[in-house]
Amino acid sequence: MRQLNLLIATLLLAACGPNASAAPLAPHHLIPGGVYPDKGPDGNTIVLAAPDGLIVFDTGRHPDHSKAILDYSKSVGRPVAAIVNSHWHLDHTTGNMDLLAVFPKARIVASRAIEGEMFRTFITPQREAGKKALADGTAPEKQRPGMIRAQRFLDHPEYARPTDPVERSGPMRIAGRDLDVRLAPYAATEGDVWLVIPEERMVLAGDLVVDIVPFMDTACVEGWSKALAEIAAVDFDTLIPGHGAPMTKPQFLQWKAAFDAFVDCGASAAPGSACVDRWMNDAAPFIDEAHRNYAREAAEYYLGSRLRAAPSERRRYCKS
Repeated sequence: MRQLNLLIATLLLAACGPNASAAPLAPHHLIPGGVYPDKGPDGNTIVLAAPDGLIVFDTGRHPDHSKAILDYSKSVGRPVAAIVNSHWHLDHTTGNMDLLAVFPKARIVASRAIEGEMFRTFITPQREAGKKALADGTAPEKQRPGMIRAQRFLDHPEYARPTDPVERSGPMRIAGRDLDVRLAPYAATEGDVWLVIPEERMVLAGDLVVDIVPFMDTACVEGWSKALAEIAAVDFDTLIPGHGAPMTKPQFLQWKAAFDAFVDCGASAAPGSACVDRWMNDAAPFIDEAHRNYAREAAEYYLGSRLRAAPSERRRYCKS
């Protein structure tokens, strides 16, 4: 009887402990991002359960997105043990600084692209232009907080520099969990990290898949096409893109077909308007009404700036 009473007392103490009110820990938790008309976007965040805590795949851009991640960590009573950044674009990495302020020992798993010349070539002129606009007062008032936040992030590269660099595709132990980590070189960026989670039949794709339009600012189209073919070869049920709602395998293949057709049209002699119309038609299931104008304008921009740019510009973000 004494042993039984001791067991009951132990269970009661455990129930009243610091994690007593913690929510059930799901294998993964999606914190949706967004593409907004008046400020920079937030990428999707996926939080994975692991023996040593939580693995956060991409951290968004804005403070409210970071808060949602930290609120989830608090609700399940688990620390953020690792951050996996799919790529260095600020809408997927800026939240690192908020998470690291609370969990300074969290590991950063990412490619070395942020250390490369291509990153500096792209970001340096934008960074300097932003500093000038903030200093001379030409920055729009509504955009100033976001611009100041971006400058703070860029002034501290340690927020995104990998402690555990991804050098190649293969198994990797992160926060005590074995994951299938893939590296796509010279795709949406110089190095895109994506994950395969066999036990959940799930792929975390980062910006290799973006629902409304592929963000080609730093793209090597040939490498991107190769990466999509590698994703298509994976046996999965669910794919979570860098932006947009989760996709089934057939939906991903439909999006991939739209991407391939857009790229092929860009390489052809077809009128630019026909290529943009083709994207808007083929990708229509993934473009909500609120973003139709945005998607069309972005497709027009990427057609001219990447797909039909001068040969040297088209190859700018590809391996020389």
